[in-house]
Amino acid sequence: MIPRDLLLVAFSLLIWGVGEGMFTYFQPIYLQQWGASPVTIGLILGAMGISMTVAQAPAGYLSDRIGPRPVMWASWVFALAATILMASATSLSLFVVGLLCYGLTSFVIAPMNAYLVSVRGNWSVERALTLPSALFNLGMVIGPILGGLIAEGAGIRRIYFFSAILFLISTGMIFFIRRAPADEHHETTVQRPNLLRNPRYLGLLGLIMLTTFSLYLPQPLTPNFLQNEVGLPLHAIGQLGAIGSLGNALIGLGLGHLSAPFGFLTGTALMGVFSFLMWQGQSVTAFAIGYFFVGGFRLTRAMGLAYARYFIRSTETGLAFGLIETANGLAVIFAPMLAGRLYEADPRSVYLTSLVLILVLIVVNSAIRVRRATQPAFPSNRA
Repeated sequence: MIPRDLLLVAFSLLIWGVGEGMFTYFQPIYLQQWGASPVTIGLILGAMGISMTVAQAPAGYLSDRIGPRPVMWASWVFALAATILMASATSLSLFVVGLLCYGLTSFVIAPMNAYLVSVRGNWSVERALTLPSALFNLGMVIGPILGGLIAEGAGIRRIYFFSAILFLISTGMIFFIRRAPADEHHETTVQRPNLLRNPRYLGLLGLIMLTTFSLYLPQPLTPNFLQNEVGLPLHAIGQLGAIGSLGNALIGLGLGHLSAPFGFLTGTALMGVFSFLMWQGQSVTAFAIGYFFVGGFRLTRAMGLAYARYFIRSTETGLAFGLIETANGLAVIFAPMLAGRLYEADPRSVYLTSLVLILVLIVVNSAIRVRRATQPAFPSNRA
């Protein structure tokens, strides 16, 4: 049976996924409508990556001290406010402010994942992290389809108003979650984190950052590629986004039982399929199949967190997850910048570059995963 609070978070994320899915695939196109060039779009998305990064480790540390629930509540409320700002923006500058504020609220990721781990009951860490992610992406199956229809009928801006309504419902739900088990989050019981002296954790942290960079590189400008180079209409791009979200959900549900090391490797390989098909694809069918395998990105991120639990103490979970999300955020900062440069030179080169990096990472990850998986620093954290 699914633990009550885990299920509540998952359904809140399901609704949030519908709302976020309505605009996320059209955001680069909306920036283009504001007059932003591919390089400018890359810089804006890179700046969003900065906003997504700066609060990750502090939020994780705070989660270890006061518990994750208050941090989660704050993020939900601030994200709702940021969406209202984006919806009401009348200039590119004001919209970017809202976009950056929305990115800042991603500080919820580490506390939320720490919360899910703490309320998982007898569930494995892998399953506790992948199920909510899968339901979030199930919501994002519906979101892009609705967003595409709204965008073609009333314009992209109107999408944000509908998203704000859904976010309000999701926020109401999240306020019903119960407090996480206190024994892991009271300051009197929390040991001083020692993560910077943990070579296995630091090695994994570097691997996660490089992997996230390589997997995210082909994603930010793909909607622009599909519209400008392939000539797809907005509703078709929305449908491809929905297929991508369906892939996220099904891959998360179907492969969430894998061990963290193997799941991490599998997700990386699936994103390689996406890059290859976007690079060589000549039909909507090929692009649709490629988008389905975007689910490998979220699988890799969830498995990276579960992987880290092999090497840390339970009292370090919030900070450890926060540092991982900081590393992910740094990757998200620089990947769009490189993508913008590559896109201006040759749009398809973005996918070739990503594919080469992914192949290298698969070789490296395959070489080290067995040794790391069989020698965990803290075996009790695997359950």
